[in-house]
Parts: sequence; C-alpha cells; structure tokens
Amino acid sequence: MTLPPPEASNVHTVQVWDGQTWHTLCAPDGANLRQLLLRHGLSPYTRLTQHVHCGGRGLCATCGVRLPADAPAPTHWHDRLAARFGYPRLSCQITVRRPLVVHLLPEKRIWGTRHST
Repeated sequence: MTLPPPEASNVHTVQVWDGQTWHTLCAPDGANLRQLLLRHGLSPYTRLTQHVHCGGRGLCATCGVRLPADAPAPTHWHDRLAARFGYPRLSCQITVRRPLVVHLLPEKRIWGTRHST
C-alpha cells in the first residue's frame, strides 16, 4: 500500500497490530475506525462475535481495541466507561482525526479484558 504524501493532511496513517503483524492503513480524516478495520480485512471481533454484535452503535462492546495513552479522548458514553475502567476502547466509536496506533485483541474474552497487550 502506498502512503499519502506528508502534505495530505486529510489522510492519516493508522498502524494496526493484529497480534502477529503490523499493518499500515491510510484513513481519510473523519473515518470510523471499526469500518476502516473491516474494510481492510482486520476484524476487531472475535470468532464468536463476528456475526453477533450491535453493528457499530456502541452498545455491545465486542469491537474493543487497545490504543496508546495519548489516544483521542472518548466521546461516546460507553467508550468513556471503557477508557475510565481500563477496558478496551470501542473501535466503532473512534473517529480517525490524526495518526493512530491500534492493537487488535485476537485472544480477548467476548467483552474484552483489562489486561494490556
């Protein structure tokens, strides 16, 4: 995948760790992280939740990912609770407004865990 030139401020680089490999994605400003991941074949879901989830409405907490401490502040009530109590953040509620580093949780429990990856 070709990265955009640095002057293309409306496109951001998203580095994704899937547990084995780093993936570099290009995201337009304002992209939804869950949709971006799915579009590139990187599911935030487990095998058990890939077909049973809320469809990105921030209700089921099955699309959790880990973000670094300097990640964007949560704006959705459910994502704020996840961040506050150390649970994975909801990829469906994260808007890409700058470069991000994302860790998928391939071995998470259905509703995530508190353990860091």
